[in-house]
Amino acid sequence: MSRIAQIGSGMIGTTMAYDLSQEHNIVVGDYDEQSLNIVKNLNSDIETKKLDVTDSSALKRFVQGSDIVLLAVPGHLGYNALRTIIESKKNVVDISFSNENFLKLDPLAKKNGVTVVVDAGLAPGIPNYLLGYHNSQMKINSFEYYVGGLPKNPKPPFFYKAPFSPIDVIEEYTRPARMMINGKIITKPALTEIEKMYFESIGYLEAFNTDGLRSILFTMKHINNMKEKTLRYSGHAALMANYRNAGKFDKDQISKTSDELFAAWKLKDNEPEITVMKIIIKGKDKDIIYDLFDEYDSKLNFTSMSRTTGFTATATVNIILRKLFEKKGVFPPELLGSHLDCTEFLNSYLKERRIQINQKINKH
Repeated sequence: MSRIAQIGSGMIGTTMAYDLSQEHNIVVGDYDEQSLNIVKNLNSDIETKKLDVTDSSALKRFVQGSDIVLLAVPGHLGYNALRTIIESKKNVVDISFSNENFLKLDPLAKKNGVTVVVDAGLAPGIPNYLLGYHNSQMKINSFEYYVGGLPKNPKPPFFYKAPFSPIDVIEEYTRPARMMINGKIITKPALTEIEKMYFESIGYLEAFNTDGLRSILFTMKHINNMKEKTLRYSGHAALMANYRNAGKFDKDQISKTSDELFAAWKLKDNEPEITVMKIIIKGKDKDIIYDLFDEYDSKLNFTSMSRTTGFTATATVNIILRKLFEKKGVFPPELLGSHLDCTEFLNSYLKERRIQINQKINKH
C-alpha cells in the first residue's frame, strides 16, 4: 500500500481523495478546514492536515514520507508549489493548470530524479492521452476537441454553473487562445469563432475558442492543424464577451466581478450537472471520433467534472505507482499516451468508474 500526499480538497480534490483511499494510505492538506472535514466524512481513514501551500517549508514537511504527491490547487498557486515538490524529490501528478510554462521545470525534475506529470485532468488530460496513443500508431493531419462542464438545468442569464474554481473559468475567458493552423501557431481572442454543435445526449451547444491545447502545441507540432474549444449553452459566450469588453475582467474590476460570478455560478448541493466532450483525430485513411458524456453521481454527491477530472488524475497516480511509466522529467499526458500500457490502463480505470468514452471510426 502506497502513501500519497494530496494537496487541495476542493470539489475535485474530495473525489480524488475518496478514490485513492480505497487502496492507498492518503493524507490531504488544505488551508480550508471545512473542506477537509468533508473529505474526512467520506472516509475516516483519510488523514487531513491544515496546510498553507504558499509556505514552502510547510509544504516540504507535508510531502515528506510520501511515495507520490497529487497537486490540485487553483492555477495561480500551482507553479511554485510544483517547483517546491520537485525540490523535495517527490514524484508528482499535477492538475492545477497553471499559466506558466511547466516544461521549464524539466531540468529540475531530471536533476532530482523524479517523474512529474502535469495537466492530468479531463481536458487537458484525456484528449492528450488519446492523441499521444494515436500519434504513435498513425500520421495525424488534424486534431480538435470540444469540452464543457454544464448544469443539467441551465437558468438565465448565464446558463452556467462553475464545476471547478470560478477564477480559473474567468482565466479561460481572458487568456488568448493558441491554435495550430497550417503548421503555424496562431493566437485569437478567447470567446471568438462561436459555432453551434449538436450532441445526442443534450442537443445544441455553442463552441468557442479557448487556450486548451497547451503543451500539445509543442509536443505535437508536426500536426498541421489543431484547435480546442469550450462548450456552453447558447448565449453564454456573447454575455462573457460583453463582460470582457466592458472592462469587468480588467485588473481593477476583476475582484468585484469574481465575487458576483462566484455567487451566481456556485453549484448548489446535489445540483445535477454534466460533462460533455468530443475529440476528432483525422488521418489520411480514417477519422477517429471520441464522445464522452458523464453525469453527476447522486450516490456519492460527486460532480461529473470532479469524476472525469479526478479519476484521470488518480489513474495517472496509479500509472506511476505501478511503474507503467518511469521516465524522469516533466511530462504532459500525451507523452504517457504514446505508451499503450498507460492508455489502456487509463481507459479501463475510467470504465470501472462508469466513465464511458465511445469511439467511432470513419474510414475514407
